[in-house]
Amino acid sequence: MAIETVHIVQAYVQGRGKGLKAEQQMGCKTAEDARRKAERLAPLRLGVVAVSASADVEMGDFDENPAILFKAGQLPPPWNDE
Repeated sequence: MAIETVHIVQAYVQGRGKGLKAEQQMGCKTAEDARRKAERLAPLRLGVVAVSASADVEMGDFDENPAILFKAGQLPPPWNDE
């Protein structure tokens, strides 16, 4: 079981009705890269969040409380709760 830190950017666009639709997640090499990518996407998407989390990538087991690096715009739960 190899635990590593992953950095992910998740962007959201308009879905059906008032809902949001998640785009494909983007993996980044560093937390700084994830934050910068999210900042660049923010004006172009309804919402965007960049997070860092500990994960066992082989098993698909991710930390339930990832560190939020950046967030902007309209976001679904749990990202809009903070």
